[in-house]
Amino acid sequence: MIHPRLAEEGAFELPLFPLTSVLFPDGLLGLKVFEARYLDLVADCLRQKSGFGVVAIRKGSEVRHAGDSGAGAEFERVGCIAEILSVDSTQPGILQLRCKGTQRFETLSTEQQADGLWVAQARRLPADEAVLPAAALVGSAQGLANAIQALKQQGTEPFLAPYNFESAGWLANRWCEILPIPMVAKQKLMELDDPQVRLQLVDEFLRSKGVVQ
Repeated sequence: MIHPRLAEEGAFELPLFPLTSVLFPDGLLGLKVFEARYLDLVADCLRQKSGFGVVAIRKGSEVRHAGDSGAGAEFERVGCIAEILSVDSTQPGILQLRCKGTQRFETLSTEQQADGLWVAQARRLPADEAVLPAAALVGSAQGLANAIQALKQQGTEPFLAPYNFESAGWLANRWCEILPIPMVAKQKLMELDDPQVRLQLVDEFLRSKGVVQ
């Protein structure tokens, strides 16, 4: 049950899937699910046509050894809701998920259930404003197009279509997914509300590495 105070803040109940990675809106996420709590979570999401929250683990690990619920783990307050696109079962008791990041959220409170699943009272955060990349940042768009072409030639396609090169937020998010930067930096970038600022920081990094001139 949602506390009245949280209800006033637009809270809703959201099951969590802590990971050692950051999910961005419109991002592609592949998951291998085999623990009972997450198999049940997937079944619930498919039945209710709902998503689950992906949060980055800040400290510790979700499961440290057999029989450990991961109660000692700490995770970030801001995450991204994942929508299940497809489910494949190649082995009994193991599911391969293909998911899409949709909307950012902030956890207001969390509670761990008896089966070890974390559930949050969360509120949705505003989606990125639809803005064109500033003129000085257009090089990042061309650079990403080149990176996508190179990845495709290697047989890899890490992004979901359609591509939106005219969106500063989309460009920044896709770069964040493939750049070799620490998870904590990706988390901070994902949390930024201004997509233009996010892209500017990415552009500065690309220029420092000579990726964009």
